Amino acid sequence: MTNQQTERILERFVRYAKVHTTSDEASESCPSTERQFDLARMLVKELQALGLEAHVDEHGYVYATLPANLPAGHPAHGKVPAIGFIAHMDTSPDAPGKDVKPIVHRNYDGLDLALPGDPSQVLRVEEIPRLKNQIGKDLITSDGTTLLGADDKAGIAEIMEAVQRFVEDPSLLHGPIQIGFTPDEEIGRGADRFDVKGFGARIAYTLDGETLGKIEKETFNAHSATFHLKGYNVHPGTAKDKMVNTLYAAAEIIRRVPENMRPETTEGREGYLHPRAIEGCIDACTIRFLIRDHDIEESKKKIKLLEGIRREVSAQLPKVEMNLEVTESYLNMGPKLDENPRVVEIAMEACRQVDVEPWIDVIRGGTDGARLSYMGILTPNIFTGGFNYHSVREWASLQDMEKATQVVMQIAQLWVAEAS
Repeated sequence: MTNQQTERILERFVRYAKVHTTSDEASESCPSTERQFDLARMLVKELQALGLEAHVDEHGYVYATLPANLPAGHPAHGKVPAIGFIAHMDTSPDAPGKDVKPIVHRNYDGLDLALPGDPSQVLRVEEIPRLKNQIGKDLITSDGTTLLGADDKAGIAEIMEAVQRFVEDPSLLHGPIQIGFTPDEEIGRGADRFDVKGFGARIAYTLDGETLGKIEKETFNAHSATFHLKGYNVHPGTAKDKMVNTLYAAAEIIRRVPENMRPETTEGREGYLHPRAIEGCIDACTIRFLIRDHDIEESKKKIKLLEGIRREVSAQLPKVEMNLEVTESYLNMGPKLDENPRVVEIAMEACRQVDVEPWIDVIRGGTDGARLSYMGILTPNIFTGGFNYHSVREWASLQDMEKATQVVMQIAQLWVAEAS
């Protein structure tokens, strides 16, 4: 690793961050926004310039192959499984993603950091203790008016840099490496049209995590629940004994969510019920919930709890027609990854090889790897060095991004040793 190579990660990341790729949950197309093709085509050109076979399909997925470079006499020749590295191109609609202006803060001094585009947006050390570990490092933020896009353009930059280093130095031996960049991960659709067969790898790693050294092998069992309420609207002046107002029922439903099952009161492996949106008016209303738990039996209990709430409120307000629809979004990838523990163990060993102490944690959010693990590609999640995702106060550490790049390279090389 040279300083020039580290600066190249920064240059890539800044370039990718400036591309507007916000996804749109309201869109039914794939990708949900045409602008995601802008980054997809850019990445294909860069991969092809490095000599890789690469393409973007009609749904906005980028695929590329870096062939194995093991000499014929090597003991692992022809034995190394294809290993995949995956990141997503879209950014969250939770914060503005257009006209991102990345700012590099060299040699961070450990103090609060006000963002110049909106000085009211401040990275406060008291609120973000992880900043204490970044003193002397180079931090990247937006100007405070948009998100930065480290989720997940940091992961893309790290994968791209690892590929270039492999291409530039043939002495770094590796088996077949498959690259996948997905659209629409932020709206839960990143794996919807992933070409598992064409991808070729049955072991992969998403670069979509946060803190240095963190390896994530579990995520939530995720379900969505929607209450559909139907009432009857008339002019309020003549509403007596006629109007049926669904908003009262909506208020009763939300009031019954236990306080200890809310996102703002839970952490770690604790699941939650999250009323994330209410849409409608007097005669028709929908309430959209997220149901999350790492334990599938606890997920089932939360679904039953919502069903009980529906019955209670329906009994209290019988004139409101009330239905509850529950759908599965993704399942905890932990049980699948336990089928081949070496997938995670090699990621941890890769961290140690580059002087990063690994630690296992659970994801309190979604990842393409959760669904891909059930689609036939075992896929844990690796840190990227980004923080405060989905916020205008998002930031990333260049030196931690360098370590993530090194981990990608070590993973590929360790699978060679595994097959030798």
